[in-house]
Amino acid sequence: MAQVTIRPLTVADRGTAVDVINTAAGWYREFLPPDELHDPEMTAAQWDDEAGRLSWYGGFLDGTLVAVMGLEYSRDAALLRHAYILPEHQHHGIGLRLAEHLESVARREGAARGVRRIIVGTSARNYKARGALEKAGYRLSADSGAILREYYAIPEDRLRASVTYEKPA
Repeated sequence: MAQVTIRPLTVADRGTAVDVINTAAGWYREFLPPDELHDPEMTAAQWDDEAGRLSWYGGFLDGTLVAVMGLEYSRDAALLRHAYILPEHQHHGIGLRLAEHLESVARREGAARGVRRIIVGTSARNYKARGALEKAGYRLSADSGAILREYYAIPEDRLRASVTYEKPA
């Protein structure tokens, strides 16, 4: 597994984080129909809006941001959101390491919030993410649509094309 440094991201990291997100989201062209693509995937303003609901974290290799993920609390759950790893750094354990770090934070902070589970959403067609989630111990939710509507604020087109995975907190 690659050696990665993980830390919370700040507004000073926004530009680089948005670049990582938009570069990594290029992968979506392989499985999303053109009418479901967002180009760019995220703008700086959207990053700021998301920062109002979640905490951004980054994975760094030699001081360079190569992975981004958010942690949001919603009711009795911790949501891992916006997981993006630069293509050249995928399949090296960086995403797994970042997810494990956020799971640890969620368990530590979430106990006082009543967090009982950790939920991750992804496109139903994103076989790479789905395989990685299953390998990391996540299980497909019994009713992804209900989970997405209850815990997430995402566009309707993304909701219809998404699934959720979960594990106990």
